[in-house]
Amino acid sequence: METSNKLCYWFLFYKDQLLLQKENDTYTIPYGENPPVPVSHTLEVDYRDGLPARTAELDTPVEGNDRYVHMGLRASWDYISRACYEKAGKAYQLLYWDSHSRFCPVCGTPTVQTTSITKQCPSCKHEIYPTISAAMIVLIRKEDSILLVHARNFRGTFHGLVAGFLEVGETLEECVRREVREETGLEVDNITYFGNQPWPYPSGLMVGFVADYVSGEIKLQDEELSSGAFYTKDNLPEIPRKLSLARKLIDWWLDHQ
Repeated sequence: METSNKLCYWFLFYKDQLLLQKENDTYTIPYGENPPVPVSHTLEVDYRDGLPARTAELDTPVEGNDRYVHMGLRASWDYISRACYEKAGKAYQLLYWDSHSRFCPVCGTPTVQTTSITKQCPSCKHEIYPTISAAMIVLIRKEDSILLVHARNFRGTFHGLVAGFLEVGETLEECVRREVREETGLEVDNITYFGNQPWPYPSGLMVGFVADYVSGEIKLQDEELSSGAFYTKDNLPEIPRKLSLARKLIDWWLDHQ
């Protein structure tokens, strides 16, 4: 069994399920020199934030007992500290990168890890770093209302904001205009940067904007969205949970009404 030889947090995943330790009515990340269950291959998670940590994938889930429980990464936001949730997201992204970079994409040779975030091909010397996919998300204002949509890939019945991935050669603002036009048929303007958030599902960066409606009638892109409409603050549907940048945008808008 691999050990760290120093005290650290152990972020262990079975698929997308994080292993948590139960202590009375609270949940924590396992902590110690040794992982709580046997693991064969671990990765160091950057500890410049003061939280030394390692992460690993489990081949089989830990059977439910009085001490340990598996919990989805998103769900864990409600049970562990903000710092541990963010660390868990980083750990999950490193595991995703590790499992998707075992062979050189240039020549197919098995890669060798050289630093905590670098792999190199021993044959052609090509280097591989974790890939972060940039996506934009936008709150669209129209008088006293905002556009809320339900995407077909949402896990739940809530309504959120228009979002999409950045394409090659685009600026983020161009991505906003294109995604809004493609998904809703609307035109927007006054695109203003709001903030950003790591989004480890599995490895993204969400960049938030606020924009104003200019013209057009809602014509939903059927393969992406199942519903969408403008809502005032008095008739909002179910909205995203507070861990998301979408919720931060909506809460900001509500505070300024």
